[in-house]
Amino acid sequence: MSKPENWMSWLGLSGQVCVITGGAGGIGSETARQVATAGGKVAILDRDMECCAEILNDIRLAGGSGIAVCCDVSDAVSVTHAAETVCHELGPAQILVNNAGVGGGGRVDLLDASVDEWQRQLSINLTGAFLCAQAFGTQMRDAGRGGTMVHVASIGGSIAIPKSVAYSVSKAGLLMLSRQLCLELAQFGIRSNCVSPGLVRTPMSESYYEDENLVRARREAVPSRRIASPKDMAEAILFLASNRSGYVNGEDILIDGGLSQIVMASIPRV
Repeated sequence: MSKPENWMSWLGLSGQVCVITGGAGGIGSETARQVATAGGKVAILDRDMECCAEILNDIRLAGGSGIAVCCDVSDAVSVTHAAETVCHELGPAQILVNNAGVGGGGRVDLLDASVDEWQRQLSINLTGAFLCAQAFGTQMRDAGRGGTMVHVASIGGSIAIPKSVAYSVSKAGLLMLSRQLCLELAQFGIRSNCVSPGLVRTPMSESYYEDENLVRARREAVPSRRIASPKDMAEAILFLASNRSGYVNGEDILIDGGLSQIVMASIPRV
């Protein structure tokens, strides 16, 4: 049975100003499209304006509305400017999706990891989320209408990933940042939650899927027997962004197809 045209209206996102950082990426762009389909006004923040323009064009052709803003989330001045632009063009943010992030610059043993790479990943994955939460959280508080934040963490934030120390630590920090935001901003009607993807096939992770044998092995390692798509993540993000999750605060939804549950299955038994 096909879905009715207004099936997304149940989310109550119509007219909501939604800021999505890293909006040119796989999860970010899919989230932007879905928010726009649900009637939200989308602000796509990214450094890649060419890609943002393509996504924004798709959104407008489909009848949605939004803007694209060049922003380096690791730079406080850039974030401040982006927040001012969003407020001026669309109004105060009501939803923030902290999605901007980078992966490792190659798999490196902890003892060999460079300080520069450590700083690069933390500055984008963690400090960037902090700066955006401050800037857009201030808009939510001052507008007096509440709001919601959804931060894209990772399974690596709670389960150590070999040779990915800076990435895992940055995502673990993001989980705690979300809890801290929950504790301090709930009094203003602002919620903060995380989604933690497992294996997701996006442009950033595509290098892991160039070998079909590796793709097959990864797929078979997941109890659900498939690799997630950005759509799987976007749908969970929209739920947390909407009032349908109005009493969910300070939580993390692990979206991994059951991958985190296989530990005991790997233990040798008689």
